[in-house]
Amino acid sequence: MDVMPLLLLVAGSAAIAAAARRTPVPAPLLLVAAGLAVSYMPGVPDYTLDPHVVLPLILPPLLHTAATDSSYLDLRAQLRPVAMLSVGYVLFATFVVGWAVYVIVPDMPLTAALVFGAVVAPPDAVAATAVARRVGLPSRITTILQGESLLNDATAITAYRVALAAAVGEGATWAGGIGEFLLAAIGGVVVGLVLMAPIHWLRTHVKEALLQNTLSLLIPFVAYAVAEQLHASGVLAVVVVALYLGHRAWEVDFATRLQEEAVWKMVAFVLESAVFALIGLQLPVVLRGLGEYEGVEAAWYAVAVFLVVVAARFVWVYPATFLPRLMSARIREREGQLTWKGPFVIAWAGMRGVVSLAIAFSIPLTLHDGEPFPQRNLILFLTFTTVIGTLVVQGLTLPPLIRLLRFPGRDTQAETLAEANAQAQASRAAERRLDELLADERNALPAPLADRLRTVLERRRNAVWERLGQANPVTGESVDDTYRRLSREMISAEREVFVRLRDGRYIDDEMLRTLLRRLDLEEAAAFREAT
Repeated sequence: MDVMPLLLLVAGSAAIAAAARRTPVPAPLLLVAAGLAVSYMPGVPDYTLDPHVVLPLILPPLLHTAATDSSYLDLRAQLRPVAMLSVGYVLFATFVVGWAVYVIVPDMPLTAALVFGAVVAPPDAVAATAVARRVGLPSRITTILQGESLLNDATAITAYRVALAAAVGEGATWAGGIGEFLLAAIGGVVVGLVLMAPIHWLRTHVKEALLQNTLSLLIPFVAYAVAEQLHASGVLAVVVVALYLGHRAWEVDFATRLQEEAVWKMVAFVLESAVFALIGLQLPVVLRGLGEYEGVEAAWYAVAVFLVVVAARFVWVYPATFLPRLMSARIREREGQLTWKGPFVIAWAGMRGVVSLAIAFSIPLTLHDGEPFPQRNLILFLTFTTVIGTLVVQGLTLPPLIRLLRFPGRDTQAETLAEANAQAQASRAAERRLDELLADERNALPAPLADRLRTVLERRRNAVWERLGQANPVTGESVDDTYRRLSREMISAEREVFVRLRDGRYIDDEMLRTLLRRLDLEEAAAFREAT
């Protein structure tokens, strides 16, 4: 197997994603544009999205890292709007878009049109949440978009399987379709619930950080594979397990958390970069199979479908947002005041992504009777143009739209004050515990060492309050910023001495690595305080 195309894909997409951080364009959009530009360069091989790779090998780790970074409590608080989007909207879009394509495209069977509707139904909120974080959307909107992206793939994949069974001639019925949907949804949740506690127990009882991180990398694949083997939703199983593990991450050893965060950030960065580049690279593959649909006719279908997809989300989001509030005082009380701005951004943030393309490529070439799958190549083309259209049009206009709507910014002073109060409560508890421990003769320490523990505690307690204090008139730094900068300078000086001693053969490389790791942990702690 020639690995050079894969290496070029990973290296090139990572370089473009890194460069995007220096531009106002979100990385997913720049990667898609680069993929489109590179796809027709001489010597570039065909990069065909293989659903047997994307769904079981790329989707689980992306879902896992997104879910562990999400807040279980915030998602639970926004469960109604998340469910309305991830389940209700996906099913609504499946039928509306499918019916529209059935009407627009001559000779398109309704079953095949519904297959297409399920394919393009789930938005991929990776790009939307990336924009939301950059421009500072309210946390409620960001939570809703994250929750939708975690759960909507499960609904779409199940809807696709039901529609595909009808299209290929398996005699699917409405009752059978509803039964399969419930089996996949409930089964995926049950598998996640069954797996999450044993997996967490392993994570807290395996003391070797290297083994714990190996287990961490296997978790999403295991959850997905077990659920799919039982004909349940692998997506929901991964999300349930990851939300639980993220909520209980504080119980895991600190060394594991430090390594795990770095590992998963790298995995997510590489996979997300490669995935969006792959979307752009599909252009030659899609156009090559378009066949009879070319030129103006294909462009008309693409524009019409794009408009239907965008309009259908607005048609769903506003009634789903405001009708329940009109009918229930409890919902109004729980969700607070709401204007038209939030639903508008949520509706406009419906960009499609790689899951839609992967599902489209999994459509079989033939029906059960051996006949070609009707308009399969056109479905691939329309999926590609819908993904590209939503990413480019909505993705590029979302940041200026958010700025135009002027959402209230975050109250950083109030957040810092809340952080300081939380740290003060924790410090008082730690101080009481320290006094209890030192009262036991088994924990006797020399006075300087006991004072050092109290000094560290005092330093941690004061660090947050100092951020609210007056800045240095010369440097503009707070007292806390200056402290951290000087701390890093001291660590750098120590590091240079250790390297010089190693070079002079006074210590060996093994001892150098031990000493440097100790400094690295201290510097990492200082950096975390700064961020």
